[in-house]
Amino acid sequence: MAKAYRVAKSPVHGKGLFATKKIAGGELLGYCKTRKTKEAGLHTLTLEDGRLFDVTCSLKYINHSKKPNVSYYDDFSVVALRNIKPGDELLHDYGDEWE
Repeated sequence: MAKAYRVAKSPVHGKGLFATKKIAGGELLGYCKTRKTKEAGLHTLTLEDGRLFDVTCSLKYINHSKKPNVSYYDDFSVVALRNIKPGDELLHDYGDEWE
């Protein structure tokens, strides 16, 4: 099965992920490949219990937006929050500290 996204230059920040096909709300885009870390970096997920994991796959290129269309979850899944059109950038709300 072909991935529903590709890495490209982002108007939001550096590189981003962009839909290559229609993505339905609720669709699972994949699971992040990760490794534990002790310090937060550019591509680090912080779980609700405070544990830190660096994302080591292309899903790390999902940029921040207060109008997200995807979400990371504590099981490392990434799921579409709504329908996404081809060419749209995949965006996640990183929280208030990212404003």
